[in-house]
Amino acid sequence: MSRIVLNETGYHGAGSVAELAGEIKRRALGKVFLCTDPDLIRFGVTQKVAAVLEGAGIPYETFSGIKPNPTIENVQDGVAAFKASGADCIVAVGGGSSIDTAKAIGIIIANPEFADVRSLEGVAPTKHPSVPILAVPTTAGTAAEVTINYVITDVQKRRKFVCVDVHDIPIVAIVDSDLMATMPASLTAATGMDALTHAIEGYITKAAWEMTDMFHIKAIEIIARSLRAAVKGEKAGREGMALGQYIAGMGFSNVGLGIVHSMAHALGALYDTPHGVANAILLPTVMEYNADATGEKYRDIAAAMGVKGTETMTPAEYRKAACDAVRRLAEDVGIPRDLKEIVREEDVAFLAESAMADACRPGNPKDPTVEEIAALYRKLM
Repeated sequence: MSRIVLNETGYHGAGSVAELAGEIKRRALGKVFLCTDPDLIRFGVTQKVAAVLEGAGIPYETFSGIKPNPTIENVQDGVAAFKASGADCIVAVGGGSSIDTAKAIGIIIANPEFADVRSLEGVAPTKHPSVPILAVPTTAGTAAEVTINYVITDVQKRRKFVCVDVHDIPIVAIVDSDLMATMPASLTAATGMDALTHAIEGYITKAAWEMTDMFHIKAIEIIARSLRAAVKGEKAGREGMALGQYIAGMGFSNVGLGIVHSMAHALGALYDTPHGVANAILLPTVMEYNADATGEKYRDIAAAMGVKGTETMTPAEYRKAACDAVRRLAEDVGIPRDLKEIVREEDVAFLAESAMADACRPGNPKDPTVEEIAALYRKLM
């Protein structure tokens, strides 16, 4: 048996944020808890969403105490602020950090027995759907607006933990590429490579099946043709990335990921490495490691990446072509080639153990040992 869980409603296209007020009113929701981050307030992006609420006379209260890799403390502060606000729904504005924090807040408010944030790790047996969340992404990468996953950082234990819960999916996703226009090129590149990682890992994960394959291969195709243009600030590229990352999210949310994400989570927890950058550096090297456990799927990946002549290639040729195409895209959008500036040798054993314990690791097409994960980190040093 396979299961698919998707948003109840999704809006796509420039200017679609205007639909937010109508969705809130149609659902008879009252006061909004506007969950965002300090940078988006500073750059005026949050205000574009707030203006829609103000124009419709919808009351709201803003919470912006969120770090790029949101922590247990961020969630606890958000839960307290939500309770004090008198709100009955959450509008999450931002990238994965804001939306992930909103998911954790919404789940705990609806399931107070999980007030200990650590108790949500893995597949927690929550009983009630989250407080209604309407998600407005401002980055084209995480697809948190359409997934049943969220990731929280445990600062005390220096690790990230993944939570998977069908009760946390936002009821509405509004994917407006205009709200992504202020992203600097470096963030556009990093979040875009995160989306590509979702699509590729989702396509080769052990749980992949026909319906998710459909999402993932189309996402790879859209991202491969859109990311370079998006990084240059071209409108068509931004719109392509907004759609491609969402389609990837529809897939991987339902089948899981692999050790690129496990290893990236470890880097983010220890060094605060931006998640998309970590994924982008790791992806080609981990693809090479996984290649012999993927059947003919790298042929499809290579073709979706724009490689010509894949139908006549040997397995060794199309696997190399797929890895090379991903590495070339990462280099073209300015992603660092290696982890030399990030990882310290004395931390490799801890990083490998953290990655091995990560919830994404079991989905990897090949079952790694701790030593093999450590060797992959070292290969990039």
